[in-house]
Amino acid sequence: MPKASKVGVVKSNKMNKTVVVAVERLVQHPMYQRTFKKTSTFMAHDEENRCQIGDRVRIVESRPLSKRKHWRVTEIIQRSALYEETAEAGTPES
Repeated sequence: MPKASKVGVVKSNKMNKTVVVAVERLVQHPMYQRTFKKTSTFMAHDEENRCQIGDRVRIVESRPLSKRKHWRVTEIIQRSALYEETAEAGTPES
């Protein structure tokens, strides 16, 4: 059976080897039929501490790693614009 995967945005990386990922989904109201966004947050394991706030990442289900952490970061789909600006500012110019 394939493991579930989700795509979301990193909201916090303050913990060691752990990130908080917000995943948005569209839900239709049962009575009024209006579509709206619902956000769920997941704690995911980030072994190398590579994720920055604002990065778009793919997480995949895994065995329980702690009380609230049952997901792993598999790839960083898109880097945050904030991260790219600070990386460019930190490079020495010739």
